[in-house]
Amino acid sequence: MRNDPIEHLLRALYSAALYLLVPVTVYHLIWRGFRQPEYFQRWNERYAAYGAQGHHETVWIHAVSVGEVGAAAPLINALLRERPDLRLLVSTITPTGSSRARALWGDRVEHVYLPYDLSGAVRRFLRHYRPRLGLIVETELWPNLLFCCRDQGIPVYIVNARLSERSLRGYRVLRALVGRALRTLRAVAAQSRRDGERFVRLGADRDAVVVTGNLKFDIAMDPRWQASAATFREHAGTRPAWIAASTHPEEEAAVVAIHRRLRERWPDLLLLWAPRHPERFRPVSQAAIDAGWRVATRRLTRWPDRDDAVFVIDTLGELMDFYACAQVAFVGGSLQDIGGHNMLEPAAVGTAVVTGPHLHNFADIARQLRSVDALYVGEDADAVGDAIEALLADGARRTAMTAAGMALVMQGRGTLARTLELVGRDLPRKPA
Repeated sequence: MRNDPIEHLLRALYSAALYLLVPVTVYHLIWRGFRQPEYFQRWNERYAAYGAQGHHETVWIHAVSVGEVGAAAPLINALLRERPDLRLLVSTITPTGSSRARALWGDRVEHVYLPYDLSGAVRRFLRHYRPRLGLIVETELWPNLLFCCRDQGIPVYIVNARLSERSLRGYRVLRALVGRALRTLRAVAAQSRRDGERFVRLGADRDAVVVTGNLKFDIAMDPRWQASAATFREHAGTRPAWIAASTHPEEEAAVVAIHRRLRERWPDLLLLWAPRHPERFRPVSQAAIDAGWRVATRRLTRWPDRDDAVFVIDTLGELMDFYACAQVAFVGGSLQDIGGHNMLEPAAVGTAVVTGPHLHNFADIARQLRSVDALYVGEDADAVGDAIEALLADGARRTAMTAAGMALVMQGRGTLARTLELVGRDLPRKPA
């Protein structure tokens, strides 16, 4: 409520703390910039210092990074297809998210970095882009952003909303403020009943929480994937291949150890390696070279040849193509305590899926895949290696697993239609 004195006090304290931390944000950008040079660019957007004239009214979608951009893709593609009259603005926080958005949509959408949650910066952002509707993907709960949208009469939804128990605990310190911010939302479109209940526990109005499902199930099937697999086989041959996807630094030694072990049994086995972040492209290539293997990369050679032992996918936006080239996929962020990454993508293209035990960000998807025997979860790196070896050796088991995964993806479709119906009431009217 706008006349809530506790809200005013909490907002003032929160905003004061953020302004005191502005030097830390500058240090963070510099520190990240030494690892990923794109962080040195477009600082004006981080603080909403726009020189150009304000824009026409937009429909604004916020997706923090690569995973959220991928989750939002079915929704954005549907809006581009069904409402070409709309001006779409996609905001991200990370350069990799920005690159993915540009790769997917180019000039068909406008892209900007979302500013830090400083009250002045948020107000400048909203004045500049004048959104008619805000769609926040998954779990981006910035109090000043939500309060300022309410104050300016901008309806906001959280779509594909997820909230793990760990994240819920993390919001405990700011619960009084975040709970009030959640009550400004038009709706929370939750991935699952459990996610919805956690949003209610955090402070969202129960009547505003709707379980719509997970947009990741609405993956658009692309014939390019199978074409890529055919081209891959022309270059690399028909030998077995596995992929280590979205890996993080603490998982890299395990990937090397697993590949060394597997090549003792299959000397011609090929590893496709796609690190999660671009700054790891060069280090994983070097790690494979140091292991004594012949290494090729997507940027340098485009495809592996028949003598390469490791092929590093050092590009963004092509992971689905290379999932289709492998018999087994290890999805990273799961041996390291990250919380996992999207396991539906390899399942959708018909690749057997293996992960480590840390899956709190994808708990519901993991539960569904395991319930139909479409996912193997190893408790440690050795168990993950055992599972990959068993699946490479057993074609019948692999076929059954992939068929179950593809069927689950097909059955899970429909979230996109439910989400469009929910937010449609606040979309600008079509021109006459």
